[in-house]
Amino acid sequence: MVLFRRQLGDVLRGERMRRGMTLRELSSEARISLGYISEIERGQKEASSELLFSLCEALEVPLSEVLREVSDTVAIEEQRVAAETAVERVPARAGAVVASAA
Repeated sequence: MVLFRRQLGDVLRGERMRRGMTLRELSSEARISLGYISEIERGQKEASSELLFSLCEALEVPLSEVLREVSDTVAIEEQRVAAETAVERVPARAGAVVASAA
């Protein structure tokens, strides 16, 4: 399953690290607790629109850019999951030999 909050956390962490900011610096700049930001980055908490706005302002990145990047990564993950599911659903042909590496 593709979790939006996990993808969002990855994007936010990536932006923070690209800017060379620590969690403490981001926490101070965004006025959000360090622990809460950490949970958002790890995909354990959902961020409200107000929180996202504060984080994006502190990271000096437009919210639309963050959401676009999250949307792109979610789409890629959905395609990967769909491809894996399609492979699992393909029935073996009658008389086909299935090789095993085991």
